[in-house]
Parts: sequence; structure tokens; C-alpha cells
Amino acid sequence: VQLQASGGGLVQAGGYLTLSCAASGRTFSSYIMGWFRQAPGKEREFVAGFSRSGGTTYYADSVKGRFTISRNNAKNTVYLHMNSLKPEDTAVYYCAADRSGITSTVRVSDSYDYWGQGTQVTVSS
Repeated sequence: VQLQASGGGLVQAGGYLTLSCAASGRTFSSYIMGWFRQAPGKEREFVAGFSRSGGTTYYADSVKGRFTISRNNAKNTVYLHMNSLKPEDTAVYYCAADRSGITSTVRVSDSYDYWGQGTQVTVSS
């Protein structure tokens, strides 16, 4: 599967952005889908994810209540809706797909097999 992330940009603190991840190839219902981010000088960290069925969502504590992951099966696209953005949310955001279907590792980046190219999100204070 090929993943194409988009939607990043520059936004003021308190603002919102929606990221998109379009999947081509096999439909993403075959994969666990996740969003990760990496800030300069920091390790890549989990942000949000879907179980393979889409019935269960997962969030990092740092974004819970502010970010929402959603999907459009017809468009084979996963979204990350980000509200109440903070300067510490500044990072390159990546979408990823895990073919194993093992939800116990949804937060583990090494579990993912396919990655999009990343989209920059910058939140100014």
C-alpha cells in the first residue's frame, strides 16, 4: 500500500488543522492505521490510530480530547482532526499502516510496515 499524507501548515496556537492520509493499493481495512509525529531532536511518537476494523481508536495522552482520527472508506482516506493546537504539537506528521492487525502494538512505530512521506505542522505561540 502507498500512503500520501497532506494537510500540514502553519497555524496559531489554539487553531485547528485536518491532516489527510490517502491510501492506494489494498484498502486500509486490511491494516491498522496510525498517525505518528516527530519533532526536531526527538524520537518519533505515536499520536492516534485505528484498529483494522476501524471500530477502536487509540490516542496518545498528550492529544486525547484535542485530536480525532476518522476514516472515509469510500475514499480510502484516514484523517487526523487537530483542535486546540499547541506549540508543542509542532512536528512532521506521518501516517502509517500495519498489516499485522495486532492492536497491542498500535503505539509502536516499529510495528508499522508502510509509511507516508510526512507533512509539516507548525504551531506558533
